[in-house]
Amino acid sequence: MTSTTEVVRAARPAVRGERTVARDNRRLKWVMLAPALAFVGLMIVFPLLYTLNLAFTDAFGAVNAAHSYVGPRNFLDALGDTRRFWPAVGRTALFTAGAVVLETVFGLALAMLMRRAFRGLRLLRTLLVIPLLTTPLAIGILWLLILDPTNGIANHLLTSMGLPRQEFLGSVSQSLPTLMLIDVWQWTPMMTLLLLAGLATLPGEPEEAARVDGAGAWQRFRYVVLPMLGPTLGIAVVLRSVDALKTFDLLYATKGPGGGSDFEVETLNIYAYGLTFDYQEYGLASAVLVLFTVAIVCVVILLRRRPEGRSA
Repeated sequence: MTSTTEVVRAARPAVRGERTVARDNRRLKWVMLAPALAFVGLMIVFPLLYTLNLAFTDAFGAVNAAHSYVGPRNFLDALGDTRRFWPAVGRTALFTAGAVVLETVFGLALAMLMRRAFRGLRLLRTLLVIPLLTTPLAIGILWLLILDPTNGIANHLLTSMGLPRQEFLGSVSQSLPTLMLIDVWQWTPMMTLLLLAGLATLPGEPEEAARVDGAGAWQRFRYVVLPMLGPTLGIAVVLRSVDALKTFDLLYATKGPGGGSDFEVETLNIYAYGLTFDYQEYGLASAVLVLFTVAIVCVVILLRRRPEGRSA
């Protein structure tokens, strides 16, 4: 009869072999990841570190021109600028919050509508994708033509219904709300597709049980579908919020440098672009971009914590 000691000795080579295989797999994993990590380091980490370095200098006129370190002066100058910086922060927050809220509401409504098959569903899905296939620059030019105060089709439609003409993008007060609606038109389909994919993964038993118990359509949506869709909804809001914060093409294509004659749509992206390419204040522009990056990271952290807290 084989003793316990002999069994243990016989098992040791197998255990050592498993450990060797596991160690080799770990090494192979890092070898396979090395090219991707190197690419990330080259294309993302290096520009971030270079921008952070410039933020502490008085670089002006050219990036490679002689400059000296000035400590946190650029950050203090940016944070103390109540004429351009803080209004740009407010417009960025307003544009992002307004666009994302509307896109989430409309996207969720469309996703619920398209959840069940009906005649024309395939055509509707095709039409929804069209705005996503067009570049923001082309969309900006298209809406400039549509919303032209003199010859645009939008004012022709308004006057045909007996309504007064609007300035739209030609007005200081209407420019930012108009651009928010254009952004909603372009990106609501993305929210719809994300939420529709989330709805497709939900189990049908809880909703059917609620239906049997007599719950109405709104009650099933509010107390069954929406809680289960929470994680997907949270991810969609985070992705869209980060993308909306970085909006540049649409604003620049419609209003040009400075975000208009009175800086009416100047967000942090437009402000930093002007500091860099119009005024060549590379140190101050880098400080603004660093602050902007920190703000985006904080927004992502806040948005990611809320859905987790609700799901818990």
